[in-house]
Amino acid sequence: MPLPVELVRQLTEEQIAFVKRSGLKAEVLEPGYVRLHMPLAGNQNHIGSMYAGALFTLAEIPGGALFLTSFDSQRFYPIIKEMNLRFRRPATGDIRVDARLSAPQIEQLQSEAARVGKAEYLLELQLTDDTGEVVAESRGLYQLRVR
Repeated sequence: MPLPVELVRQLTEEQIAFVKRSGLKAEVLEPGYVRLHMPLAGNQNHIGSMYAGALFTLAEIPGGALFLTSFDSQRFYPIIKEMNLRFRRPATGDIRVDARLSAPQIEQLQSEAARVGKAEYLLELQLTDDTGEVVAESRGLYQLRVR
């Protein structure tokens, strides 16, 4: 059974000290869907655009947030196995990312993990600015494991 939304919000925004300091906010937390927001303020690099580490954080956290909204945390836990980020243009404002897993994907992953002890899932995401312009693309390989 997934966790209550307010607990998921707290875990997503505050559990990891670096994430909390970054100001990352969970705008939408639903089973199979999350939208996260990273403010530019406090996350600028030496030229005034968003620091690459902040963008990487915004790209990586949706895997955990999706886990918390969609999977049974009493039976499973997630890990990240691989993450790649391709920078498309400087991020000169606040950035958002949307991540989705369908209900059939969630069920299939839980069934596989229960059967063999683990199941992998790939999240390919686009990080966008307020105009919808893609500033970075990520590819994260996550694994759902049995506790």
